[in-house]
Amino acid sequence: MLQDHPIHAYLPARDVARARHFYEQVLGLVPGAELEGGVTYVFGGGTSAFLYPTGNAGTSLASQAFWEVDDIEREVAALKQRGVRFEHYDMPDMEWEGEIGSGGGARAAWFKDSEGNILAIIQPV
Repeated sequence: MLQDHPIHAYLPARDVARARHFYEQVLGLVPGAELEGGVTYVFGGGTSAFLYPTGNAGTSLASQAFWEVDDIEREVAALKQRGVRFEHYDMPDMEWEGEIGSGGGARAAWFKDSEGNILAIIQPV
């Protein structure tokens, strides 16, 4: 059933223009189709995220989405140069080295977008 189909994420934004600046200028994403006041970003593997306007942006205490990367140190360094500030979260069995937490079979670094949504980059180990 659903196992054979790509999954797509929603990224809520209180201010779509501000969020687009973050995703396009800070993260370097290329915008795709624009519809219903939002914009789609297309990624590898047939996945995408739809940035859409809502007053509920930034209200979740859980991660909205993550990118799987091959070299988390390189990605963290590049994002820091673009002004991204990383977050630390208190989680059982998580060991921190700088901005990167290790545990549960992955290394991860979390950050918030301009709307307060929690995002992450993950490198499986």
